[in-house]
Amino acid sequence: MPEKIVIALGGNALQSKNSAPTAEGQLEVVRQTSEYLAQISQRGYEMAVVHGNGPQVGRILLASETAREVVPAMPFDVCGAMSQGYIGYHIQQSLKYALNKRNRNIPVVTLATQVVVDRADPAFQNPSKPIGPFYTQEEARRLEQEAGYTLREDAGRGWRRVVPSPQPRRIVEIAAVKLLWDHAIVITCGGGGIPVAENPDGTLEGVAAVIDKDLSAELLAEQVGADTLLILTEVERVAIRFGKPDQKDLDRMSLSDAARYCADGEFAPGSMLPKVEAAMRFVRTNPGKKAIITSLDKAIDALDGKTGTVITFA
Repeated sequence: MPEKIVIALGGNALQSKNSAPTAEGQLEVVRQTSEYLAQISQRGYEMAVVHGNGPQVGRILLASETAREVVPAMPFDVCGAMSQGYIGYHIQQSLKYALNKRNRNIPVVTLATQVVVDRADPAFQNPSKPIGPFYTQEEARRLEQEAGYTLREDAGRGWRRVVPSPQPRRIVEIAAVKLLWDHAIVITCGGGGIPVAENPDGTLEGVAAVIDKDLSAELLAEQVGADTLLILTEVERVAIRFGKPDQKDLDRMSLSDAARYCADGEFAPGSMLPKVEAAMRFVRTNPGKKAIITSLDKAIDALDGKTGTVITFA
């Protein structure tokens, strides 16, 4: 049986620091990303792709709010759905072309995916998920005063607006993902999924939040029976004492190692911490399986055991 893999793409897979934050700039980066994804597919893996949307949904929301005097502003969940659509479109178009070049006639489909969250989740009282562009501290303070935003410093890279990031509880379209699995590469849970809450009558209602895409990818990996959760980010390996003279890159982490590092505050919230937490959840629930955290350009080497940080139960 082919090995099943769920791939979570980090922001660098969609947007480059060296290109303009435009749709055209994103498409160019996604074309490069799709070459790596096609290489993984060429190895015979069955896979699904999850992506983030922090910068994109932030820009959509900002554009909507800026134009509110001309057209009604879109609700946050609708902005998330819009980001799912256009990011998925870029990936499916680019990945299909990359597969065709390799004589792999595999359909690629984007599925608008809702993910249920709990309205009582404490995250709604403590916004933490960065979205949108980076600001200087002075710009951040002005936005807090003028727009009422909550902004926080983001891993030494600048200040960003933060919104609630509740835990993913249920993937609404999981049955459709499973039906498509044997027939296509599915791009699903984009941006962590469109956040919805379930009403007492069973209806779903969008809420203002962004679900962490790594945690949604982990939930997806559990529910499709994936063998590996592959989390792709900017760095080749997870590190402790990150950015310090005695930084140590990690080849492997057991569940207990990872828990200890998290308790010691080794991983930045909104950056490496949710990636490690997602990996921990996956191996805790699936003791015989593994999660890998590495960079996009090292994905093949990491799957071959040559690099990356492998997280296992023991």
